[in-house]
Amino acid sequence: MLKQYFYQSLLHRLRYKHLFLLVALADHGNLHQAAETLAMSQPAATRMLQEVEAFLDCTLFERQARGVKPTEVGEEIIRFARTTLGGLQRTADSLQLWQQGGFGQLIIGTIMGAAPDLVAQSVAELKTRKPLLRIRIKGETSDQLVELLEQGKVDFAIGRFSELSQHNWLDFEPLGNEVMKVVVRSGHALAGRESVTLAELANWPWVLQPLASPARQVLEREFEHNHSATPLNTVECDSIFATLQLVQRSDAVTALAEPVLRDHLSAKLLTALPLTIGQNLAPYGLLTRKGETLSGIGLEFVEIVRRMALHARVQGV
Repeated sequence: MLKQYFYQSLLHRLRYKHLFLLVALADHGNLHQAAETLAMSQPAATRMLQEVEAFLDCTLFERQARGVKPTEVGEEIIRFARTTLGGLQRTADSLQLWQQGGFGQLIIGTIMGAAPDLVAQSVAELKTRKPLLRIRIKGETSDQLVELLEQGKVDFAIGRFSELSQHNWLDFEPLGNEVMKVVVRSGHALAGRESVTLAELANWPWVLQPLASPARQVLEREFEHNHSATPLNTVECDSIFATLQLVQRSDAVTALAEPVLRDHLSAKLLTALPLTIGQNLAPYGLLTRKGETLSGIGLEFVEIVRRMALHARVQGV
């Protein structure tokens, strides 16, 4: 009974303007800047925040000397606000597209390892069924995808958890896995070697994914397992395209999923070294926000992805 009463209280009191304020405060950490973003006075923004905290009966932001900082419960409410406002933006975009003669939209997040095969084939099939469907593909690494999901900027994602606690607000359905290859540019001093060790590679420059990404964490464990420190000469890069360009134009080493490297290896722009890592890399899969129902188009795409993933497993791809 109390739960239903609280739900009704939120339903009648919580407004989009409140959600905009909470997100603005989280982004700026400052009441004055948040008020400017919403084109209102600071006193009005202060009163609105007090109003929200009063009917939620909790403190959402800690007042500090240089601004405000979300409390633990504040972080949860801000996540809800971002997701809700992201859904509103997607709905507005879909309505505008429909008014212009289009047929809805789908925003997908994906790791690059799944993009060349699973996602590309699934998108191609869906577009043959719905040519006017607007599809947007975002993200490259799992930590980026989780952030996009938290902000409500994608309908769902194909990736991995980047932190264990994310299972509390995300559902995960495994789809497949990646083999990671260690590569250098063609013509590199290491190209053509019959054997090479990870400890030896630690002395070369590397282009690495961000530490928050699961693939980077696996690489760190591989260095640890081989009793070798992480290379000191590194560039940390969250763009796969930039990583490929850097490796092609320098003596740097990198480790990426095989599907991402396939065309570059075939074109002999890169050379794979005789070393495979990532055997302990967790499977990638479908990431969705708990308690959220996918749209009809989203469900149709997910069914195609599931069928494609099953076929790949059966074929041993």
